[in-house]
Amino acid sequence: MFVEGVATRYRRRMRSLRLYELGEPVDVLKIEEREIPQALPGTVVVRVEAAALNFPDVLLCRGQYQEKPPLPFTPGMEVAGVVHEVGEGVTAFAPGDRVLGAPTFAYGGLSEFTLASVPDVSKIPDSIGFDSAAALRVTYYTGHAGLHRRANLQPGETVLVHAGAGGVGSAAIQLAKAFGCTVIATAGGPDKVSVCEKLGADLAIDYRATDFVDAVKSFTNGRGADVIYDPVGGDTYDKSTKVIAFEGRILIVGFTGGRIAEAKTNHILIKNYSVVGLHWGAYAKYQPELNKVVHNDLMRLHAEGKIDPLVSEVLALHDAPEALGRLGDRGTVGKVVVHPHE
Repeated sequence: MFVEGVATRYRRRMRSLRLYELGEPVDVLKIEEREIPQALPGTVVVRVEAAALNFPDVLLCRGQYQEKPPLPFTPGMEVAGVVHEVGEGVTAFAPGDRVLGAPTFAYGGLSEFTLASVPDVSKIPDSIGFDSAAALRVTYYTGHAGLHRRANLQPGETVLVHAGAGGVGSAAIQLAKAFGCTVIATAGGPDKVSVCEKLGADLAIDYRATDFVDAVKSFTNGRGADVIYDPVGGDTYDKSTKVIAFEGRILIVGFTGGRIAEAKTNHILIKNYSVVGLHWGAYAKYQPELNKVVHNDLMRLHAEGKIDPLVSEVLALHDAPEALGRLGDRGTVGKVVVHPHE
């Protein structure tokens, strides 16, 4: 069954960004019309009010992501909107429900409508707007699982967040502060440093102008950071091992720096620290029940005013390829959100 609005009453077609060959987003993504998906058993069709961009979307377009959907496909890993249609056997959702979720690779989020499996969709309260909700699904779920489940973060610990002005880093800063921790953030340039400070970082370091190793050692009186949140990898990981505290935890979140670092196990042994992997998407396969736990806690934190996604830009669908290019070049801050119906 489905609910029809003004925009769809007389049509069953929609606009989507799709790619038929791999490459840079601005070169391969084109808007095309296609049929609005029909709900399959165990799925819902969502009218997308907001879709947030992520670095993995860039990697998907390039064919460099760990998952490689068959061509053609639509990128966009997180959306917020209204349930348009529910599939056979779906009782947890009804047309008109406000939701956020992760679309299937076949349809993606950069589309006026998309398809998602029920376990990947969660209801959202009226108190959170669609832009903020769309910006929660990837970075805040990742940060929550990483800091609490993988790193076993404790109140009062010191957390070092790399690329703190980006979508992943900005979420980690807010989540760590919400848990009563001291936060050090690194960012490239004074404008991004200012973003980190506004997000609540106790110390923000411009890594282009200052060696963060010396700055972190000075700030922590030589002890180092208990948890290091690293979505960059490469040289950033190598230098992070110099400021990890005894029995600390380095969270491997991604490799936006372009090089996958190699952990020196003798150094890990000497300082008794842990190098911990974090891939939120893996929980959908191995522990899908965690989705509800994390979602409920994030909704609580948002209602209490302790987290609020930094949405820096809101764009129309045709502007998304260029924005993805800037995101890939570290030319954005916070989250960029797309309104597919504009």
